[in-house]
Amino acid sequence: MMLKTRITEMFGIDAPILMGGMTGVGYGELVAAVANAGALGFITAHMFSDGDALLAEIKKVRSLTDRPFGVNLTLLPSINPIPYDEYREAIIAGGVTIVETAGRAPTDHLPRLKEAGVRVIHKCTSVRHAVSAVRKGVDVISIDGFECAGHPGEDDVGLVVLLPATVDAVDVPVIASGGMADGRGLVAALALGADGVNMGTRFCATQEAAIHENVKHKIVENTERDTVLVGRTLNNTARVARNAVSEQVAAIQTDPHKTFDDVRELMSGARGRSEVLAAGNMDGGIWTAGQSQALVHDIPTCRDLVARIVAEAEMAAKRIGRIVV
Repeated sequence: MMLKTRITEMFGIDAPILMGGMTGVGYGELVAAVANAGALGFITAHMFSDGDALLAEIKKVRSLTDRPFGVNLTLLPSINPIPYDEYREAIIAGGVTIVETAGRAPTDHLPRLKEAGVRVIHKCTSVRHAVSAVRKGVDVISIDGFECAGHPGEDDVGLVVLLPATVDAVDVPVIASGGMADGRGLVAALALGADGVNMGTRFCATQEAAIHENVKHKIVENTERDTVLVGRTLNNTARVARNAVSEQVAAIQTDPHKTFDDVRELMSGARGRSEVLAAGNMDGGIWTAGQSQALVHDIPTCRDLVARIVAEAEMAAKRIGRIVV
């Protein structure tokens, strides 16, 4: 089955499936495997110390695939300065022509990226932010529904409403993110007006993902109920996997007077990456996963996963064809 959309045409990929940036996961080997499977993967820039380190990772991916791939720039405030300008120049020097941004609008980076012929996908969690980002010049919107892993925003709108509302409001391609894990979701997203889907949790449970096998098996074991929302009282909601640490954080944050300092050590990203993603201690720290865990039942290669999703989409489309007369 050929699934041609504005996204496949724009980026030269075989299937309208993306693996967006993921902290602790989006390294070169996985990105290359996703690319070789016919989908589009993103290196996560802020995992690298500086522009030179990111450029080295870009070159590594180039040695592993001749297919398109991108780089994620998550633009967030930080206590320690993040070398965003260095990352941007490394992207350009490495010949990468696709960037996924998240967090604040990439307004200050757009002129230089556009000058270099880079197309920008901006990830949003609301229609109003999507409209604003398009007005500022981004090329594609990736809209995150409430089901997603990571930061779903503060509006709590599910993708089945948020996606078509966004499609109606902007005139650029829209990617559906949050709850996407199989071909049924892909067909549903296309029917709602999307030109592609973004899958994060699903790509974590693949053979090429450089995270501990315990994490992958836990994703397979978990259901849609095995996530926890933290950071709600701080207006910085995050959906993470349910474990002893995330439940402890959520319990502390039932008190609206508690501050980030009360949970700082528990929510440390470095702790989650070292203790959970690397060491496989499933209660060692906070780690990110979406409600789509309920749809993950195995740990395939990226190539097998993408092929299966496309085949599932074909079956779902045929089923719709039998129903609609």
